Amino acid sequence: MNGFSPSLLAGERYAVCGLGRNGAAVVHALLGMGAQVQAWDDRNADLPAHPNLTLAPLNDLSGMTALILSPGIPHLLPKAHPVADLARAQDIQILSDAEILYRVVRKSGSKAAFVAVTGTNGKSTTTALIAHLFTMAGRPCVAGGNLGTASLALPLLPDDGVYVIEMSSYMLERLDRFHASAACLLNLTPDHLDRHGDMTGYAAAKAHVFDNMVSGDLAVIGTDDDWCRAIASQVAARGVQVMELDADTLPPFDGPALPGRHNAQNVGAACAIARHLGLDEAALRDGLKSFPGLEHRLQKVAEYDGVSFINDSKATNAEAASKALASYDRVMWIAGGVAKAGGIESLAPFFNHIAQAFLIGQDADTLAGTLAIHGVPFQQCGTLENAVSAAFSAALAQIVPVVLLSPACASFDQFRSFEDRGSHFLHICDNIVKSGHSGTTLTQKLEN
Repeated sequence: MNGFSPSLLAGERYAVCGLGRNGAAVVHALLGMGAQVQAWDDRNADLPAHPNLTLAPLNDLSGMTALILSPGIPHLLPKAHPVADLARAQDIQILSDAEILYRVVRKSGSKAAFVAVTGTNGKSTTTALIAHLFTMAGRPCVAGGNLGTASLALPLLPDDGVYVIEMSSYMLERLDRFHASAACLLNLTPDHLDRHGDMTGYAAAKAHVFDNMVSGDLAVIGTDDDWCRAIASQVAARGVQVMELDADTLPPFDGPALPGRHNAQNVGAACAIARHLGLDEAALRDGLKSFPGLEHRLQKVAEYDGVSFINDSKATNAEAASKALASYDRVMWIAGGVAKAGGIESLAPFFNHIAQAFLIGQDADTLAGTLAIHGVPFQQCGTLENAVSAAFSAALAQIVPVVLLSPACASFDQFRSFEDRGSHFLHICDNIVKSGHSGTTLTQKLEN
């Protein structure tokens, strides 16, 4: 079904810990290639029966080819899962499914190229854009990993194919032989420090994206922060071709779904990688024009009475929200949820873009305190429904053309995920459009 031989991994045994979306896909793929699998989840070990599948606690890993831990399960910090400790004690490799994908593609004889994309912010857009460029140019291409489809659920591609894998720091720590023909590190700001100890540990995890690269490969690295600049020097010293990426010096491009300086960086990285792997300038221009954007990332979901509604629910930290605020001159800003360390103080340079803020969720009071100190008008709204309605009314009254959901916070207080939050925003906006608005439109106000 996916192109891999059903006997490719015959005789190999894998342990899989964690059976959420990623883990269940890994088990299904391994079984489909003939492997023996023992799988377990501390909360829900429920999978369809299969003759090669054992559902049982992982108390002994003797003879296993590897342990595949779902990305969210720690193998070191803040506290190693007992199965990770067991794997180390029994000298069993702890790998990510991206590593297994690389191995089975090469074992199948395919020379398809691997592209790895990482960074604190922007990696999902860049991953989707790279895949779009190749697909529009007629090259076999699939994307997955931290974005969308689990790595090991991707199909076998021919020699001219391209795998574009979004890599979280959790995945990167668990690579071994994985070799990217092109890889990019977009930026580094504090994130996931509980899993990596400090910024030094986080940066070291991200730097694994360039492991095993050689002189004929391309490493694209943003130069906005000291951490990335240091990694660029280290990678170049190994003889790998490095392209340092400064969004302020990149040429202009025509990409309607890619507003803002941060997207200029994403475009620069995507185009450099596409060129390196054989796409011409005409293919790049056509691909940028037709790129629809990424769901929940600066996604225009509606326009009504002259007001654009922008879904940037994927902005779960202040750094990501800063990219959105920098993309528009004046917005009605909807923010809130579960705040990350540091809250939104780092957004102060962008507060002049905010006509008014509309706060929701668990840590709304914390955000309100920061806004009050900086003199930014705000309204406590509680729910997203209240915030969208209030922001739209204020946009009409104050002649502000954008209602922006860019929460700068995690979503888990009120929603299942940032996707759920973004979809709910879209539904609310859709209801506003369908209900009709009989008052004076923003366009009429501007004309007057």
